[in-house]
Amino acid sequence: MSRNILCVVEFDNYPEQVVDRAIWLARSRDCGLHLLVCDPLTDLLGDAYVYLLESQHIAESIRESQDEAIEKLVARAEAAGVSVGVERQTDKRIADVIRKAAAARQPRYVLKGTHYHSPTERASLADADWDLIRELDYPLWFVKPVEWHEPPVIVAAVDPVHSHDKPAHLDKRIIDRAKFLVAKDGGRVVVLHTYQTLEEIGSKAMWAFKPKKLPIEELNRKIFEEHDRALKILGETAGLPADALHLVAGRAHEVLPAFAREQGASLVIMGALARSKLKQRIIGSTAARALDHIPCDVLVTHVGQED
Repeated sequence: MSRNILCVVEFDNYPEQVVDRAIWLARSRDCGLHLLVCDPLTDLLGDAYVYLLESQHIAESIRESQDEAIEKLVARAEAAGVSVGVERQTDKRIADVIRKAAAARQPRYVLKGTHYHSPTERASLADADWDLIRELDYPLWFVKPVEWHEPPVIVAAVDPVHSHDKPAHLDKRIIDRAKFLVAKDGGRVVVLHTYQTLEEIGSKAMWAFKPKKLPIEELNRKIFEEHDRALKILGETAGLPADALHLVAGRAHEVLPAFAREQGASLVIMGALARSKLKQRIIGSTAARALDHIPCDVLVTHVGQED
């Protein structure tokens, strides 16, 4: 894996914030920076409507403005002491462009701006962000237009009981990434594990036990103890203090946004599994479901990724 960071620049996705975050990460990891400028609009205006002279003028004007913006972004990186290269792509299939660029450069991280996704985008799983969460082979950092607090608070979202088919070493990778990111400039790692009580699992689970009356309180206590024990073992293995570990009842995609806000987090690190579109449509993805609502940046890492 090369020592560079791939920074995706989309002019409608907060390019200044994305590059600033990439500069911070490049400096902390002593990496170079590669700006992948994704700009399908001028290609659309210049080719699809070539018979309209006005559209060509519009495309040229947009490109000139964007060239100036890119120069400023490059200058910002260079002023921070980060080496930077630029590549420009006009293909409208953004996810494919990013995957190809990542495969060619093998970056430490891929940074990309994100925006609120409509219900239609979430239902179709057609948006580039969903596509990348599912299939990108490199750590994927979604940047949001919010202030990056220094030293940062980083929330590591883990699943030490290994539900949802997540393997044990994914939790270790999530915590290791969080610890590394705060090691140089300081900061705090907070580990969150969520679990569902018997009531939250749903009425269908209750039906399976009928007509026998369930000892709800006793079962919930056993559920809590199982998850609490697994979280403490993970914390001890990772060398984290007890007060950095948080066990909260509820669904992860609902708890994470509120927890991140309460902690004043700058980044949430989550794990994801590569799934087919059909399987993901049925069971969903915590990362995809929580992305829109988490009030800070989100870093998604997969099982097979190296750091």
